[in-house]
Amino acid sequence: QVSPALRTPRLPVWLCSLPGRLGVLFGTDSRLLSHWEAERVFHLYFYSGQQEQTRTARLRIDTHSHHWEDTPSEDPCSPGKRCLALKMAIRTKWAGATISWDGTDPFF
Repeated sequence: QVSPALRTPRLPVWLCSLPGRLGVLFGTDSRLLSHWEAERVFHLYFYSGQQEQTRTARLRIDTHSHHWEDTPSEDPCSPGKRCLALKMAIRTKWAGATISWDGTDPFF
């Protein structure tokens, strides 16, 4: 029998399969599961275990900004350009959100 804590996580966790590689996207704020107000600006962490990743990436998500308002150098997801698969996956939950790698070089 599965414990209730395993069926209903206390922290937001997503398992990601992006271009054939696995990773874990997670948050440390439990309010993301129950309070929509917490979804304004928050941080998510991504870990893939890949050799090119030297530390857990900290991503800043802003759901009230829009990625098309950024300068082209900050977000290459404009028409005609390729977008990082991780950003596309995050935008399936928070459409149009601005995603910043907070100083980490995008590797995924």
